[in-house]
Amino acid sequence: MNDKPIGAGKSSYDLIDSALFFKMLQLDRKLIFLDVACGPGNYCLAAADVLKENSIICAIDLWPEGITSLVTKISEKKIKNIWATVGDVSKRIPVNDSSVDICLMATVLHDLVEVNTEQGALKEIARVLKPAGMVAIVEFKKIEGPPGPPIDIRLSAEEVERIVRPYSLVKEYVVDIGPYNYLAGFTLR
Repeated sequence: MNDKPIGAGKSSYDLIDSALFFKMLQLDRKLIFLDVACGPGNYCLAAADVLKENSIICAIDLWPEGITSLVTKISEKKIKNIWATVGDVSKRIPVNDSSVDICLMATVLHDLVEVNTEQGALKEIARVLKPAGMVAIVEFKKIEGPPGPPIDIRLSAEEVERIVRPYSLVKEYVVDIGPYNYLAGFTLR
């Protein structure tokens, strides 16, 4: 039996322009950063290099092996500001209401949509975001791959906006961050 969630172990981080990605996120202040469905943690490990040590990075994934691997990397790199845990983000994100400044969903929304759990996850994200908090969504462009999922699973920027709008998330920008991916930023209003 394979309990590995869809997309587990894969990361788009090596496909993106990380300098542009971090420029768009504006990680230039003390904040709480949440990496939802973090997988092996490539994005949050890179964020730890950018964020000041007094910021907190929360990394959550349904895949225990991914969290175990991330915890090992955190220990090896002696990173003090990442907290990683196993959890189902579509049911409960184990952080306080209105506490997160930036929530990252890196190539995960299409997986949540595929298994029909995006509503629970987006409700939880809206709950934990601070007023005017940001959701940064990285997705694969709706073009044939590889890399990435099949085209029928991919979400266009317009589809992403339509999916998140009911959760009081308002589009701020959509920018290409590589040949295969885009970043869409939404603010909680």
